[in-house]
Amino acid sequence: MATVVPGRFAAQVDHPFVVFLIGMRINKFLALRKWIPTARAMGPMLRSLYQHPESGFLRSEFYFSLRGPVLIQYWRSFEDLERFARSKEEPHLSAWRRFNKAVGTDGSVGIWHETYMVEAGKYEAVYGNMPVFGLAAATQHVPAVGRRETARQRLGGENKPAVETPAQPL
Repeated sequence: MATVVPGRFAAQVDHPFVVFLIGMRINKFLALRKWIPTARAMGPMLRSLYQHPESGFLRSEFYFSLRGPVLIQYWRSFEDLERFARSKEEPHLSAWRRFNKAVGTDGSVGIWHETYMVEAGKYEAVYGNMPVFGLAAATQHVPAVGRRETARQRLGGENKPAVETPAQPL
């Protein structure tokens, strides 16, 4: 279990980065031979990515919805993400081919992803009484005080808090 860090924190990233959302949707629950291999394909990919930090992969957060798994991934660049996806040495390309052959367009399993390229300073994140999580775990976890107290300030603007910020624990 992750340790909760009391107080308000923000993520600090001083360079562009990529947020990649990827998931699977089980459309036909009884099509076990279709969706179980699809779901299991992500494990080898994540193991490879965590074993090779030079790949540009920064971190992933995993969730399971009623219809299937969802991952939020953080990458150093789109070029790094694309290089991984197309590499013959990495597990993604073969999993992609297996999915196309086994499922194709039969409708039993859906797959999706969304890619967001984020410029430095064009993001905002805050975490209250949370473990080091998400973008802050992928980059820097810093106190949300001073110039990081409000969402607008974290985005580089000016304003005052609408609600008084609780004192940070010592």
